[in-house]
Amino acid sequence: MILAVGLGCQRGCPVDALLDLFNAALAEGGIERQRISALASIDHKQDEPGLLALSQALKLPLTFFNTAQLLPYEDRLSHKSDTVFAHTGCYGIAESAALALAEHLSQRPATLLITRKKTAQATFALACAG
Repeated sequence: MILAVGLGCQRGCPVDALLDLFNAALAEGGIERQRISALASIDHKQDEPGLLALSQALKLPLTFFNTAQLLPYEDRLSHKSDTVFAHTGCYGIAESAALALAEHLSQRPATLLITRKKTAQATFALACAG
């Protein structure tokens, strides 16, 4: 089974804030960290130091999707943000990226196992497939 984490964050979000959200969301969901297959976000964040550092710290690959790749997941989001849409062209980064990555890796339909979790600086979602 593929477990894919989708992440969104503000510019300059520290890796510690992302790691705290990652660990808290998994703990709340009762999911062990080693079961996570990979991380994903939107391509607007491909140079974001916190995301890159998180990928390194967790030793997990980080994939970036463009807006066109994330848009098909819009009707499956638990929350749609007009603010995120104004900045990126899609209504939710974490959930869309998690679903896109799980389906990309498994070549099967994915579902959200953990819907959007939000802190002041970041968002997290977990999708599973296969």
